[in-house]
Amino acid sequence: MDKRTITAVVLSLMVLLGWSYFFRPEPVPQQSGTAQQETAPRTPETSSLQDAVKQDVPVPSEHAMPPGSPADDVVIDTDLFKAVFSTAGAVVKYWELKEFNPDKTPVVLLKESGTVPPLGIIFDGPDRNLPQKVIYGVNTKKLVLSERGTTKGEVVFTYSNQGMSIRKKFVFHNDDYKVDLSIETVNTPSYLLPVGTDFGIYDREQREHKGPVMFIGTDREEFDDGLKSSEHFTGNVHWIAQEDKYFTAALIPLTPVEGASVWKERATAEIALKLAPQKHNFIFYAGPKEYDRLKQFGAGLEHIVDFGWFAFVAMPLFWVLKYFYGFFGNYGWAIIVLTIVTRIPFIPIMHKSQKSMKKMQKIQPMMAEIKEKYKNDSAKMQKEMMAIYKKHKVNPIGGCLPMFLQIPVFIALYNVLLRAIELRGAPFVLWITDLAAKDPYYVLPIVMGATMVLQQKMTPTAMDPKQAKMMMLMPIVFTFMFLQFASGLVLYWLVNNTLGIIQQFFANKKAAQE
Repeated sequence: MDKRTITAVVLSLMVLLGWSYFFRPEPVPQQSGTAQQETAPRTPETSSLQDAVKQDVPVPSEHAMPPGSPADDVVIDTDLFKAVFSTAGAVVKYWELKEFNPDKTPVVLLKESGTVPPLGIIFDGPDRNLPQKVIYGVNTKKLVLSERGTTKGEVVFTYSNQGMSIRKKFVFHNDDYKVDLSIETVNTPSYLLPVGTDFGIYDREQREHKGPVMFIGTDREEFDDGLKSSEHFTGNVHWIAQEDKYFTAALIPLTPVEGASVWKERATAEIALKLAPQKHNFIFYAGPKEYDRLKQFGAGLEHIVDFGWFAFVAMPLFWVLKYFYGFFGNYGWAIIVLTIVTRIPFIPIMHKSQKSMKKMQKIQPMMAEIKEKYKNDSAKMQKEMMAIYKKHKVNPIGGCLPMFLQIPVFIALYNVLLRAIELRGAPFVLWITDLAAKDPYYVLPIVMGATMVLQQKMTPTAMDPKQAKMMMLMPIVFTFMFLQFASGLVLYWLVNNTLGIIQQFFANKKAAQE
C-alpha cells in the first residue's frame, strides 16, 4: 500500500469523523407537495372572536367562565412528568420530566410558553393569535395520577361564543409520555396547531440538530433557525416535532390534515399542522427519544432517532447493543462485547491485509530502486512496479481493504453511541459515570492515543522514514479530536485498537517464523 493510499484513507476517516461531529449542513426542505406562503383573508368568525375578547362576552360552555375571569393554571402530575397548562388559550406553559436526570438536574422540555405557545390554535388571517387570548373553561384545575391511585385521567378545555366553539380534550396516562388529544372546532376558519417554541428542546448548545422536524411521505425533513421563508407542505404528514439530541415534543395526526407549515417567528423556527374546522384526533408526545417506545405508536415516530447515512447497519448494531446490555446490565461492557463481535467477521480479511503489508515491506528496497532508476519515465516505472507486484503476488491495495470495509460499521456505531438516549447517564466503571459524556479526566482518550501509536509501530509499512514520521502525527490529531467525544465512543475505539494490536502481534510473530 503506497503513501497516497494510506494518506487518503486516514484523511477520509478524519473528515468523516470531524464532519459528523463538528458540523451539520443546513438542511434544505424537500417539499412533498406544494409550498406556499401562509396567507388568509379576515373571516367573520375571527372578527366575532375579536369582539368577544374586546367586549368580554360571557362564555356559554359546558365549563363556563364568568366575564372578566383571570387565567388559571391547570397542573397535571404523573409518575413520569409534571405539566402545567393555562386556561388562557388552553396552551402548555411548563413541562418537566421526572426521569433522565443523572446529575439531579430536572429535564425541563418547556420553561415558558414562548413566542408561539404549544398547542395554541392559530387562525388564518390577521386575527391569527386571538384564540390564544380568550379564557377557556376547564373541567379540573389539578390532575394527579400515580401507580397506586388513578392511572388515567382527562382535562377538557372549552370555549364558545356566537355560534363558534373550540373544545380540546387531553387524556393522560400515568405510565406513558403520550397524551391522547382531540380538538373539535365549529364555525372557525382553518387553523394551525403548533408544537410550540422550543418545546421538546432541552439542550440548545449541542452540535446535533435541534428545532423543527417532520416525517412526510417517506422523508424526514429537518429545519432550523436559519429558515429563510415560510413553507407549506401537503401530502401524507405522519408527524411533526421539535427535537434535540435526546428529547422531543411531537404531534401525530390520527385523522386527515391539510398539511404542515414551517415558518420563522422572530428568531426561532416553528412548525405546525394545518387543520380544517372539524374534529381531529392526535397522539401528543413529550419525552425521551427512546426508539422502542416511539415505534409502538405505529406512526413512524421512531424515525426521529436519526442514525445517519448507514442506518441500515446502525439498527442491527443498536439491537445487539441493547441485547448485550440486557445480559450484562452495563452499557460499557455491552460496548466492549459488541466491539469484539463486530470485529470477528473482519479477522480473516485483516489477516490477509497484514500478510500483504508484510510482503510490501519486503519488496520496498526493490520498489525504491525502480523509482530511482526510472524517475524520469513514469510509464516505465509503473510497468516495472506492476511486474514486481505480480512476481511476488502482492496486492498494493490489499492493506486498505479492511479499513474501507470497516468504515460503514464504524460510522453506524458512531451514530448509535452518539445519539442513543439509552447511553445518557449510563455508568461504566469508576470515574466513567456517563457514557454519553466526555471522560472528565481524559484518561480514555489518552490511552486510546497511546494504543494508536503502538499499533502504528507494530504495523509493517512501505513508506520511507520521513513519511512514517509524518503518519505518527495521526494519533496526536485523533487524541485531540476524541477528547470531546462521548466516553462510549472512545471506549469502542480503544477496544478496537487493542484487538488490532493483539492480532498484529500474532501476525508479526507468525511472519518472523516463516
